[in-house]
Amino acid sequence: MNQWFKNSNPAMKEEYFTQSSSFAGSNAGEMSLNGTIGKSALLLAITMATGVFGYLAAQPIIGIACFFIALILGIAGVFKREWAMPISLVYAPIMGFALGTISLMYSQRFEGTQTAGLVPMAIVATFVVFGTMLSLYAARIVRVTETFRTVVIGATLAVGIFYLGSFLISFVAPGFVNALPVFGSGMIGIGFSVFVIILAAANLALDFDMIEQGVQSRAPKYMEWYGAFALLITLVWLYLEILKLLAKLASRR
Repeated sequence: MNQWFKNSNPAMKEEYFTQSSSFAGSNAGEMSLNGTIGKSALLLAITMATGVFGYLAAQPIIGIACFFIALILGIAGVFKREWAMPISLVYAPIMGFALGTISLMYSQRFEGTQTAGLVPMAIVATFVVFGTMLSLYAARIVRVTETFRTVVIGATLAVGIFYLGSFLISFVAPGFVNALPVFGSGMIGIGFSVFVIILAAANLALDFDMIEQGVQSRAPKYMEWYGAFALLITLVWLYLEILKLLAKLASRR
């Protein structure tokens, strides 16, 4: 079931910011870059702290339940952006516990092998990718054009539909799904994981661009929470995909 622990980011939609800008100038204040950064750091810290707790608690059933609850919260957050603060503050600890549980599963799988440090490597790699994409975006080496946005969103939806379809089919034909080469440790599986990681990294660029647009369009203050929440969703997805790639590479040894 490890292939199902992923999450794409439908939250960053341009219209969410542009529509919200009509409410700017209210008593609630306006969206700022520093405010979004601060809230992003808070949500990430909560997620990591509860992730450690989930790892040490070793409660797989609770962890898996938390994962699906977090998915539901993520969907709710997309459509109720005005509730971004309470939803994200609930989502972060629940998803953190789930990530800790999932990370423990991978650690136990490779315990006593040369790749026992799979989880720390995935965490470091996630931050490296995040920092690299932020630097490339800030330097305008990566530019979010309409073509770039269309391709990334389309590919993200395609991957999401594929994962969802495979998940549903697994209930009636689990052997068929497990036999799919994209979930294996062969070259096709590794290539697929690399592609999805690149896609998740590209979504980070979309996140940065949407946050920047929100600040420039003077979106309402609650959109800081929404931007931070959407960014966290992408980071969760990126971490899980990196973890799966490392597991595939470790399985080949």
